[in-house]
Amino acid sequence: MNALVTGATGFIGSHLVEELVKRGYNVTCLVRKTSDLKWIEGVTKNLYYGDCGDEKSLNGLSSDFDYVFHAAGLTKARRDEDFFYANVKGTENLLNAVSGKMPGLKRLVFLSSLAAAGPSRNGNTVNEDSEPRPVSRYGESKLKGEQLLSGYRAGIPITIIRPPAVYGPRDRDFYVLFRMLKKGFYPYWGKCYYSLLYVEDLVAAIIRAAESKEAEGKTYFISDSKVYSNDDIAEEIANVLQTRPIKVKIPGTLMSILIGIGGRLSSGPSLFNRDKLRELSYKSWICDPSKAEKELGFVPKVTLKEGIKWTADWYRIHQWL
Repeated sequence: MNALVTGATGFIGSHLVEELVKRGYNVTCLVRKTSDLKWIEGVTKNLYYGDCGDEKSLNGLSSDFDYVFHAAGLTKARRDEDFFYANVKGTENLLNAVSGKMPGLKRLVFLSSLAAAGPSRNGNTVNEDSEPRPVSRYGESKLKGEQLLSGYRAGIPITIIRPPAVYGPRDRDFYVLFRMLKKGFYPYWGKCYYSLLYVEDLVAAIIRAAESKEAEGKTYFISDSKVYSNDDIAEEIANVLQTRPIKVKIPGTLMSILIGIGGRLSSGPSLFNRDKLRELSYKSWICDPSKAEKELGFVPKVTLKEGIKWTADWYRIHQWL
């Protein structure tokens, strides 16, 4: 089975590449010439140098792929238009490179996000029947990427995966919270609720969806089926790090100021940016994975306690903490 993975050098993509190779797939990674290959070195030697943002660079892709996993995308950016260029135009370029040119293609899996659907506004979990109402430019760009797929469904078997916040080894977003808690403070802007998923469970769900005939043409939310408060998450991390951080309450006005300062001081896109502030102003980011559990037989294996410990262990081993 031949598979193409975009975003292969990233957090989720690199874990996906590893698992596909373990399962006997012949994996080709779409990478830029400037990509850092450290997470996939020694995993696969099949590299195709190109960029989803450059349609011409995709012209030489092989026609014999059985599966395409589109995990490339931009999650943070300095400018709103960068989200749409990467997450919409990049997706369109890939679809054009695939459409009609890969006769044996069994599935293209598009990695979207809960952000494409938006937060819960009534306390109930968001599901596949909920009307998408993204609140950030990132979420809007992922939704537009999803909508773009509809025009290609006649010729490409497509499945969309919408995970919530994903954590695990190599992740740099949760790493920020780990560092803050290790330094002894817990930034708090009110009670919030989240669905979460450990990266290995997400990868298992992605592959299961790709291989399932039932999943063709469908969209799935994936999570560990639990709902966590920000206090739950912080407490679990603090326990693993053996710290007792001080809760520092941050009002919304101060958060906006700090984000503005951070954006000016950062050399690149920061996790805490104005687009992220749009998401942080909503308190409930929770989704319902029951459709995936029923149709795909997906059952998450990693608890929050286990996942946080394994993530912290990885950060320590690699001297991030």
